[in-house]
Amino acid sequence: MAVGGVLFDIDGVLVTSWQPIAGAADTLRSLADNQIARSYLTNTTTRTRRQIAELLSGAGMDVTADEVITAAVLTAEYVRERYPGAQCFLVNSGRIGEDMPGVDLVYSDEFDDGGTPDRPDVVLLGGAGREYNHLTLSWVYDWMAQGVPVVAMHRSTSWNTTEGLRIDTGMYLLGMEETSGRKATAVGKPAPEGFLAAARRLGVDPDEMYMVGDDLNNDVLAAQVVGMTGVLVRTGKFRQDTLDRWAADEFAMQPNHVIDSVADLPPLLGL
Repeated sequence: MAVGGVLFDIDGVLVTSWQPIAGAADTLRSLADNQIARSYLTNTTTRTRRQIAELLSGAGMDVTADEVITAAVLTAEYVRERYPGAQCFLVNSGRIGEDMPGVDLVYSDEFDDGGTPDRPDVVLLGGAGREYNHLTLSWVYDWMAQGVPVVAMHRSTSWNTTEGLRIDTGMYLLGMEETSGRKATAVGKPAPEGFLAAARRLGVDPDEMYMVGDDLNNDVLAAQVVGMTGVLVRTGKFRQDTLDRWAADEFAMQPNHVIDSVADLPPLLGL
């Protein structure tokens, strides 16, 4: 099939703890040399798209901020459309307001030294970190039980670091949804809008795009649902036993391709 564009996950595919994965920079250069459009779709919420582009550039990858689509950007679009003018209580590891213009944010860590926040109109959950402490999560659970809308930037349950796996927002959501009887809305991957937004940005039909990720469900299979070709890499959070269990289900959708790392992408694409 013709390659109209390539969409990359970032963490675990191009970098681990912002250190480059071998061959990542060469792969991006190969795509650029062959004039293949690129975009980057990430559930990372600890940094803005500008900061992400700077870190990738510092790791030898030619990436600009406007090529990066973050869960925060998608969440801001959702909130402006669904809850215009709402005061939003944000629980997130990182100050990302510049990617969320027009959204009235109150950061949870403003109350780390004491005080109790007013009940917000909307709760926003970004990436997990030390901000996800007992008191803050208790406020979120209480508001959720009262019917305050909760919008999660993603449902990722973990991410990989050089020191091992770390649990993420989805782990906390599972418990709060189960006990409150209410569901949060998730905006980032694996929701389809991010993948479609990337295709629109590149001006490419989804069925002419490849999605490269280390997460079987959130990256690869979710992209295949909207028509993209999925490429699973054996780096980052990839676990062979997870793929084996999935492959054993004859009725489950399977990844279109599995490669050892992003360094193997150019040969896959015939470059």
